[in-house]
Order: sequence, then C-alpha cells, then structure tokens
Amino acid sequence: MPGMRLVLVSCCAPCSAGAIKQLADGEIPGVDDFVVLFFNPNIFPAGEYEKRMREQIRYCDGLGVRHAELEYDHDAWRDTVRGLEDAPERGARCGVCFEYRFRRAAAFARENGYDAVASVLGVSRHKDQNQVDAAAVAACTDGVCYMPVKWNENLRVQIGRASDFYRQNYCGCEFSIRKV
Repeated sequence: MPGMRLVLVSCCAPCSAGAIKQLADGEIPGVDDFVVLFFNPNIFPAGEYEKRMREQIRYCDGLGVRHAELEYDHDAWRDTVRGLEDAPERGARCGVCFEYRFRRAAAFARENGYDAVASVLGVSRHKDQNQVDAAAVAACTDGVCYMPVKWNENLRVQIGRASDFYRQNYCGCEFSIRKV
C-alpha cells in the first residue's frame, strides 16, 4: 500500500529546515512523497515576503526537494483578519490567519493529489502550536487530513546554526511588526 503524500506548509527557511531535512531523509513514518508549500500572504511588506520565499526556494533546491509557491494576495489576507488588527500576538488574529492559510493549503493538496497537510507554523517562539493545530484541524477537510508532527527541534537548531539563512525578527504580520 502506498504511503501518504504530504504538503508541508512553511513560513520560512529557518523554521522549516529541520522538518524538510527529516522528510527528505525519509524520517517521518508513512510519508512517501511531499512538497513544501510557501503560502504566506500575511508577510509584510512585499520585500520581506520575497526575501523569505527566495530563501525557502534556495534551501529546497539545495536538497533537491520539490516546492510550490502560491499567490501573494496581501489584500485578501487583510480582509480576512479585518477587525483583529489590534489583537495580540498568539491572539484571535493568529488563529484566523492560520485557518485561512490552511484552507488554501488543503485546497492545494486536493487539487494536486496529496492526502495530508503538516506545517512548521508552530515552531517559532512567536507562535502557539496548539493554536496552529486547532486551525489546521478546522481547515483540513474533504479528504485532506492534518498530520501534526513533532519535528526534531535539535536538528532545526543545528541546521540553522550551520546555515547562512536570512533571519527575520518577527512572524511576518504587519500588525506584529509594530510591536517588535
């Protein structure tokens, strides 16, 4: 029986490097095939988005890992979180943002024959893994499941220290940048 085909939702190379390496090395049981998905319309400004996307692509290409980038529609994202601009980091805005991004990731998975979605959105010190998981479970429906994975944090740190990744000091959201 063939294994699972997985979409890994990624926010940036520093957060995703360990997970991508684990998947590329076949260390996640049951996953036979995967693609790294960069869908981050929350990132602001557009120049920051481009830096993070280029760095993600560079890392994936270096490992020979498939990746996909979806549309950058910051205005649609802003419409989604309208009214939550002043919510604190890890508050209601983050939950809505995660669910919006996971709904699009699940649609991508269905459209491209993938079975599941996993993510690295909760590995950042800026985020709450339980909030990420809840949003993903709510968004992943209609034949696409959410696969929570406890990624190897030591590997992520090790790769990060050895790399020359572009590093940012905020999650990407224009509303959290005000507080940095």
